[in-house]
Amino acid sequence: MESYTIGQAARLLGVSIDTARRWADAERFPTRREGTRRMVDGPDLAAFCVEAAQEGAEGEEAAHTSARNAFPGIVTGVKLGTVDAQVEIQAGPHRIVSLLTREAVEELGLEVGARATARVKSTSVFIDRV
Repeated sequence: MESYTIGQAARLLGVSIDTARRWADAERFPTRREGTRRMVDGPDLAAFCVEAAQEGAEGEEAAHTSARNAFPGIVTGVKLGTVDAQVEIQAGPHRIVSLLTREAVEELGLEVGARATARVKSTSVFIDRV
């Protein structure tokens, strides 16, 4: 079974180490000591990730979409072409780049600093184990 330090857990959750420590102190997910390190077991962290994502979605207006993979974040870059555009979103630790029409970017009012959600629906998803 894989285990993670609080720092690694924080990076995977997309939060600061202090936030991960506060959550652990509040017993939102179990930890154990390995010497001086505080560790989180992989299955416990995975369960907490699912729980935290569900909690975060409760306050949002329900989207009417079949795309279930949603990455809320902030727009960090917009490159406009004549017809097309490239939008970059930072969603926690994830950098997501999308190519879309210039018209769609203008209709959505996408600009650096705007909150946006990248939704992904794909038949080809590659997963690497690190």
